Amino acid sequence: MKVECRPNGILYPMKKELLQITPCGKNAIRFRSFPAHEVIDENYNLLPQEVSASVSESENAVTLTVGTLTAELCENGKVTFFCDGRVLLSEQPEFTFESGWRDHKSLGGGFFSSRVTFESYADEHFFGLGHHLGNRFDQKGCAYDLVNTNANNFIPFVLSSRGYGFLWNCPSTGRVEFAANRTRWQSDACRFVDYVVIAGSPAEISATLADLTGHARPFPEWAGGLWQSRLRYETQEQLLAVARRYRDEGIPLAVIVADYFHWTEQGDYKFDPRYWPDVRAMTDELHAMGTRLAVSVWPTVNENSENYEQMRREGLLIRTHDGSNRVFNFYGPQCEIDATNPAARAFVWQKLKENYLDNGVDLLWLDEGEPEINPVDFGNLEFSRGNGTAVAMLSPYDYVTMVADGMRSLGREEYITLTRAGYFGCQTKGALVWSGDIRSDFATLEAQVHGALNASVCGNPWWNSDVGGFYGGDTTSDEFRELIVRWFQFGVFCPVLRLHGNRCRHGESSGLKEASGDPNELWSFGERNFAILKEWAALRERLRPYLKAQLDACAVTGLPLMRPLFYAAPDDPNCYTEGEEYYFGDDILFAPVVEQGQTERTFYVPEGEWVLTLNGKQYGKGRYTVPVALSEAVVLVRRGAAVLDAFGC
Repeated sequence: MKVECRPNGILYPMKKELLQITPCGKNAIRFRSFPAHEVIDENYNLLPQEVSASVSESENAVTLTVGTLTAELCENGKVTFFCDGRVLLSEQPEFTFESGWRDHKSLGGGFFSSRVTFESYADEHFFGLGHHLGNRFDQKGCAYDLVNTNANNFIPFVLSSRGYGFLWNCPSTGRVEFAANRTRWQSDACRFVDYVVIAGSPAEISATLADLTGHARPFPEWAGGLWQSRLRYETQEQLLAVARRYRDEGIPLAVIVADYFHWTEQGDYKFDPRYWPDVRAMTDELHAMGTRLAVSVWPTVNENSENYEQMRREGLLIRTHDGSNRVFNFYGPQCEIDATNPAARAFVWQKLKENYLDNGVDLLWLDEGEPEINPVDFGNLEFSRGNGTAVAMLSPYDYVTMVADGMRSLGREEYITLTRAGYFGCQTKGALVWSGDIRSDFATLEAQVHGALNASVCGNPWWNSDVGGFYGGDTTSDEFRELIVRWFQFGVFCPVLRLHGNRCRHGESSGLKEASGDPNELWSFGERNFAILKEWAALRERLRPYLKAQLDACAVTGLPLMRPLFYAAPDDPNCYTEGEEYYFGDDILFAPVVEQGQTERTFYVPEGEWVLTLNGKQYGKGRYTVPVALSEAVVLVRRGAAVLDAFGC
């Protein structure tokens, strides 16, 4: 083989590509294929680690070994990854005579449409890839377009039951298939193929992933309480009245949210003084009650905005390849800020600071973070970083970077930013990703549990959903009143507990620019439910010290807070099929009720000795069924854990 072996890896020129294989982190190897035969030094958000490696050559192959992981490169270009001599994954040829291991089609300008295909294993399970519509825990058998849209946030990382993690380091749009006949990753527009393989147990893989993409920030203690939101509080007095009632009811309220159309015009980034006459007085009163104010920020800019002309003139808006730069129609055609442009981030942040933070606003909610466009044609977008097809996945990261950089410039190290999309590295920017505008029904609740677990293994332990779902919820119906309790119970065992939704309107509209749904507070779903929800909110308060300690530990170890069962028992095949049950940190095992009318719950204990808080009985490894009333859920606490006191056990 005409291979160049270097201390930091292997370089192998072939007819159609130049291959590079390098050590990347603990038990991690990075593979790159350069179809233009030129090494391009671009990591995107990857943080390669310096680790020792060994290289050995034979007549027809060369191997690179990092810890327990070995990559074997054959003379014909095939790459196979081994762990302690066992095959983890192996490339699959697309053509006869074992040729064509990778496919590159030139798009011009140095960009290629590229794909890599691997062998498929019938007993393999895949987890991760972020959260997305569809109700699947195991991603085996699924195929997805790697395009971020509302309620679909794809993080191109998966954890395999075969003992490896796979990170696709191409921020373009693309596609992934976990089919019976192949596993395939495809980039729509890249200059080179780039992926990382990590070997180890799920916990070891998560630790290395955190090193390679960045560790999460320490969790703000106050963020562990109840967040109250709805579509929408129309006036300053309406919002304050809700906060006052929470105070009077004796229910601590951590955060209350002013949703969209509190502004004068999209792109003005300020409260409309007709309905919000004294923002500083409002935030002062909220702070006196121990409540913080979050404000919704959209990337949309209307041509009537006072900022539009300057932003257009200075190139701070997303441009389009064909036609105008109005990329989204929301109460009129809207332009959107180019979050990948540092100048745009600086301009918008200054407006956010002057109009919100300087008036006491505590945190920001970045809606539309994908960004949302209509039609969904990222190839028509021109970002500061490049064409949308090639760089679209980076936009959510740059969007939260705007707030992170701004907060640090003010000396604020304790911050959290609610956002509708994320990417590798967002966890280092204080990003709390939520699952978008989802339906209010039990099937969606079940899908949220699956989505939470898949999102959690991708490197960011901060995740949440709209408790109750976003749309279609009738607060007067028996079905929704049951749903809101079950979803709230699930929310108690998420990193952030946040009520939000556009409830079916039964009252009269105020006549403001954007209509609002019905009330969405704890007392809005009937007296019986109010009593139940108050008890669960009180439990959440008692769990706050545990939550803070566990999330801070996650920031160090890289472990998710919401852990699939296989983290504790990776050799137990049952743990790869239990998608509606999870560890909530080290000492809590939670099995939410996700079916309408359900009066009993079957759960599985993979290991250890656990106390069921419903009855105080102890359970060891095995499968059990217990009755559950509407006010109850299956919560187990590790025997002897201090957090048992929070449950009165």
